[in-house]
Amino acid sequence: MVVFTAQLLKFGSKGEKTGWIYIDIPATLANELKPGTKQSFRVKGQLDNHPIKSVALLPMGDGDFIIPINAGMRRSLRKAEGATVRVAIEADDDPIPVSADLLDCLQDDPQALAFFDQLSKGHQKYFSDWVESAKTVETKASRIAKTVKGLSLGMTFGEMYRYFKAREQEI
Repeated sequence: MVVFTAQLLKFGSKGEKTGWIYIDIPATLANELKPGTKQSFRVKGQLDNHPIKSVALLPMGDGDFIIPINAGMRRSLRKAEGATVRVAIEADDDPIPVSADLLDCLQDDPQALAFFDQLSKGHQKYFSDWVESAKTVETKASRIAKTVKGLSLGMTFGEMYRYFKAREQEI
C-alpha cells in the first residue's frame, strides 16, 4: 500500500478534463502500485477516512497519473480544491461485478454481447452501474433494453445515452 499526503488540484482549461478536481500521482508512486504500467488501472484504499474501490488512475504522460475526485467523493471528504488529503491506495485487481440481469439479456443478442465484451472493464461498468442504479423494475427493464440496443449499434455508454436522450425518451 502506498501512503502519502496530496493536495486537491483543479484543472483549468484542459479539454474534457476542464474543471476536474483531482489528486496528482507522480510516476514514482504509480510505479510502486503497478510497476511499468502506462495505462489506466484501478486502485482501492482510503482518502482520509473515506473508503474507495475500483477508482481509476488516469495516465497523464511521462508515467504520471491522476485520481479524479468526483462530487460524491468531495462531499464525503468535506474538502474542496486546495485542501490536503491523506491517500492510502493499492492496486485493485478484484474483478468488476457486472449486472447479472444485463448479462442475461445480452445472451439474446450476440452482436451486442460481442461489442460489450470488447469494451474495457471500466466501460462495461458504466453500463452495469446505470442499469443497477434504477429504482424501479420498469426503469431497470427500460435501461436494459436501451443498453442492448445501443451495444448492438456499437455505441459506447456516452453515445448510447445521448442517442436516447436526443429522441426525448426518458433515461
